[in-house]
Amino acid sequence: MNSIINLAVKQYLSRRMKRIERYMMHPEEAQERWLLRLLDRARDTEQGRQWEFASIRTPEQFAKIVPAKDYDAVKDDISRMMRGERNVLWPNEINWYSKSSGTTSDKSKFIPAPYGNLFNCHLAGAWDCLALLYANKPDMQAFRYKHLIVPGSFQTLPEYPKTRFGDVSSILVQHMPTIGRLFYTPDAQTNLLPNFEEKLHRIAEITSKQQDICLFGGVPTWLIVLFRLILEKSGKQNMLEVWPKLQAYMHGGVGFDPYRETFRELIPSDDFVYQEAYNASEGFFGAQCDLNQNDLLLLVDNGVFYEFIPSNEWDAEHPKTVLLPDVKLGENYAVMISANNGLFRYKLGDTIMFTRRYPFCFQITGRTKQFINAFGEEVMVGDADKALTEACRQMNAAVTEYTAAPVYFSAEKERGGHEWVVEFEKEPSDMERFNQVLDESLQRINSDYEAKRYKGMALDRLLLNSVPKGTFIRWMRARGKFGNQNKVPRLANHRQYVEELIRFASEGERAAF
Repeated sequence: MNSIINLAVKQYLSRRMKRIERYMMHPEEAQERWLLRLLDRARDTEQGRQWEFASIRTPEQFAKIVPAKDYDAVKDDISRMMRGERNVLWPNEINWYSKSSGTTSDKSKFIPAPYGNLFNCHLAGAWDCLALLYANKPDMQAFRYKHLIVPGSFQTLPEYPKTRFGDVSSILVQHMPTIGRLFYTPDAQTNLLPNFEEKLHRIAEITSKQQDICLFGGVPTWLIVLFRLILEKSGKQNMLEVWPKLQAYMHGGVGFDPYRETFRELIPSDDFVYQEAYNASEGFFGAQCDLNQNDLLLLVDNGVFYEFIPSNEWDAEHPKTVLLPDVKLGENYAVMISANNGLFRYKLGDTIMFTRRYPFCFQITGRTKQFINAFGEEVMVGDADKALTEACRQMNAAVTEYTAAPVYFSAEKERGGHEWVVEFEKEPSDMERFNQVLDESLQRINSDYEAKRYKGMALDRLLLNSVPKGTFIRWMRARGKFGNQNKVPRLANHRQYVEELIRFASEGERAAF
């Protein structure tokens, strides 16, 4: 029976792929259509009347009339919506909100998730992702065997119980199509447990006894924790011994390259495939369309209109933006969206670099608030990921987590530098040599860093701190960031994270004695 279902789904995804191929070649048509649909849908809301959405018919008018916004500009409106006010940013009353934990901030963000956004953006993006996966891997059996996705949880708003909020993954589980529920494991009750640590142990207990899981998704950090629990409970050496039907991992949220070697050891198979997706609390924006290329297809026909902010405009109050036809390959852009959740000209905070045109494909390079530019070196997360991956390749090492920060000039220190804190899954045999290779790799990848490192005139070689296994998890738990949607901040222009982690590592070593 399941083989018949898989065949039927495969045929549906093949038809869906034809639609994807159309917008790959003609993205402008889809984008212009969605801008008008969004404006018309929100014309009678408070913001629609304020900015006269009914009179706007072109992207140029839209950019001229409607101001760019970040979360602080809309949070009061969203707070009102969560307490039952209607027609504020989007029509009618909205009862679901995805909670974004914030990588660099301790403050949560609450993003409206009306049904149209859930079904025509998030779930539509998931179907597109599967269509692309099946197109790349025709022998895929996702709807013959089980899927494992580790979501967060949701809760109700005490002062207005009709409003529910939580990780977007938990909201999507709640609204999962029937066919998805047939192949979903473990049960929804387990996956929506509010205590994340209890949830991981329960999932490990259940799935360590299953042999028919073929597809899984989630943030790499927490999946590694889960897999270690499963291997401990099952007594197996790797995940293929536990789940022999494994075929694919759909990942996103953080750069995957630093984790790749760890996953290869956990899943030692050349036939197993990895597909990257760009699914945020605000929407589903991208999916890897060619598993042989390290970039993602921009999903332009799923409820989102895109604008892109050049790097020299990131700090401008009224940034100039470009549309898809005008983006340049190899340049960093901050992403601005208008979407079917009421966010118009909203700055996501993510940065991307386009790698191809027609189809428009890109790589995620970081966050507008996650970089190191203390000395004009402009190091982005993508640069750091690539350098670390190359160092691991050369030195036969594997990394679990890392973060980095500048070392500023001081009375005792004439030159600046960078300091990295790295947790290894598999340590290099020569840590000093690894440090050297990492620094050299970063210089090759980033010419600004290379210029500042020239003969050590401005920057010293980076300083590497190796911390014991488990340090990052303990630190995240102490920050209240222990959970599926929480991600380790990779880079910062301040030293708070690095110094906290070094202190945690030191405290952990003392506790061990």
